[in-house]
Amino acid sequence: MNVRLNAKEINLNSKIEITGSKSETNRLLLLKALYPNIIIENASNSDDSEVMNSALTSNNQTIDVHHAGTAMRFLTAYFASQENKTVTLTGSSRMKERPIKILAEALIQLGANIDYLENDGFPPIKIKGQKLTASKISLQANVSSQYISALLLIAPSLPNGLELELIGEITSFSYIKMTLKLLQEIGVETSFIGNSINVKPKFQDPNPKTIIVESDWSSASYYYSIIALSKEGTQIALSSFKENSLQGDAILATIYEQMGVETHFDEGKITLIKNVKPINQNIKLDLNSAPDIAQTIAVTAFGLGISCELKGLHTLKIKETDRLEALQNELSKLGASISITNDSLQIEPAKSINSNRNIATYNDHRMAMAFAPLALKTNINIENAEVVSKSYPNFWSDLKKVGFEIS
Repeated sequence: MNVRLNAKEINLNSKIEITGSKSETNRLLLLKALYPNIIIENASNSDDSEVMNSALTSNNQTIDVHHAGTAMRFLTAYFASQENKTVTLTGSSRMKERPIKILAEALIQLGANIDYLENDGFPPIKIKGQKLTASKISLQANVSSQYISALLLIAPSLPNGLELELIGEITSFSYIKMTLKLLQEIGVETSFIGNSINVKPKFQDPNPKTIIVESDWSSASYYYSIIALSKEGTQIALSSFKENSLQGDAILATIYEQMGVETHFDEGKITLIKNVKPINQNIKLDLNSAPDIAQTIAVTAFGLGISCELKGLHTLKIKETDRLEALQNELSKLGASISITNDSLQIEPAKSINSNRNIATYNDHRMAMAFAPLALKTNINIENAEVVSKSYPNFWSDLKKVGFEIS
C-alpha cells in the first residue's frame, strides 16, 4: 500500500492517544513468561509486541519473528534458559542478515546450546534449552543494548543470577537502565556500578503486580516533528506520558526546544506547542543513547531548512535496514545535501524541497513515519505504508485526526 500525503496545516488543538511503549512492553512480556503474576496494562499494540507475545505462549518448535529484531534477541535468551525445550528461531530475509553472534556466544558462555542453521553468526538458529549455571560474562559495551537487555531479563531466573562486565563505552545506556528499573519493579535486586552490572536470582513469583506501560516516546517523536514544521501556536496533546520516564527517547522534549517546540506535562499527558522563539540554525547532537529518533530529527531539520549534525549512530546500520544509507537515499530525492559516515550524518540547509517524490521505506516502520510530517512542506508519497504496524498500527488514522489528507 502506497499513500499520498498532503497537509497544508493541522488542527490547532489536536488530541492523540498513543499506546504503550514497545520497548517496555516486550521486556515485560518476557518477565511475565518467567513470573506469571505480573499483570501488564496499556501494552503496545505493535506487530513486534504481538510477535513477542505469541512466541512466548506458543508450543511450536519453529518460531518466525518476521522483522521483529527485539523479539529475536529477547527470545534467543529466553529459550536458551528454558530446560528441555528445543526451538528454532527464524525471521525475514533482512532478519537473517542481522547479527546474533555476540548474544549467542555470551549465552554459550553461560552454558547455552545454540546452533546456526544457515550462516555463522546469523539467524535462523536452533536452541536447545539448558540450565545456565555459569554466572559471569563480559561483553563489549558498544554493541546493541538489546543483547545486554536480553541477558539481564533472564538473569533473575538463573540459578546464580548474573554478573555482567561491560567493556568500553556503553551504547544506548538508557535502554539498559530501563531494563534494570523494570527488574527492580518486580522485586529483583540489581546494581550497576561503573561498567559492572549484577542481577541477583529471584526464584519466587512476586505477589500479583500490575505494571502500567507508559506510552511510547518514539511514537511521540513524529508529533514533535509535526509541531516543529507547523505555524506558531499549533498544539497537540498526547497521552499518557511521564516527566520521569524510563525511556531514553524522552530526551525529545529537550532536543525539540531547539526547533521551536515546547513540552508541557500535566496529569499524565503532554501538550506540544509551537512557540515564537527563534530556532537553532545548526543542530548538533550525540544520539548514542537514543538512536531511534535520529531519522525523525534529521527529516525535521531538513524540513525546517537548517543544518543538522548527528553522531553516535553506529547501531543504525543493523536495524530493519541500514538507516543511514536509507536516509541519504530518500532525503537526496527531496533535494537535501546530506553526507553520512558509519556513525554520523550531516545535512546542509536546502533552498527548496522537491515535490511528489516517492519515499521508499525499506521495510522500516521509522522511515515511513519520520518522512510523513514533511507533507506540511510538500506533497509526498510513502511506499509500503503498512510497514508502520511494526510499532504504531494506528499511525495513519491518527495523522488524519490532526488534519493530514491521506489517499
